[in-house]
Amino acid sequence: QVQLVESGGGLVQAGGSLRLSCAASRRTASNYAMGWFRQAPGKEREFVAATSWSGGGTYYADSVKGRCTISRDNARNTVYLQMNSLTPEDTTVYYCAASALLTTTKKFYNVWGQGTQVTVSS
Repeated sequence: QVQLVESGGGLVQAGGSLRLSCAASRRTASNYAMGWFRQAPGKEREFVAATSWSGGGTYYADSVKGRCTISRDNARNTVYLQMNSLTPEDTTVYYCAASALLTTTKKFYNVWGQGTQVTVSS
């Protein structure tokens, strides 16, 4: 079973940037599509971005399109989410996840990290 560990969250001012990282425990993670989701208290976990195992295919939620870039380094078993032009509405916990499919649908992701908090101050 692949294990995922997120890092890179923190406190940033509105308009700033953060790069989240998701480290996988095994090289076989390179065979998985990887996604980023986020969940605010009392709300459903929502899709943010996803990338295919090769990195050649990507999806983005409309709310982050043009501001975020997902990428992966399979040699390092790591997926990244570069987030720019952050707003207070981006404040929440961000999770990475692995799936056998490149999809925006949460139910197809069967391995999840513990999450990393992103807080954007106004």
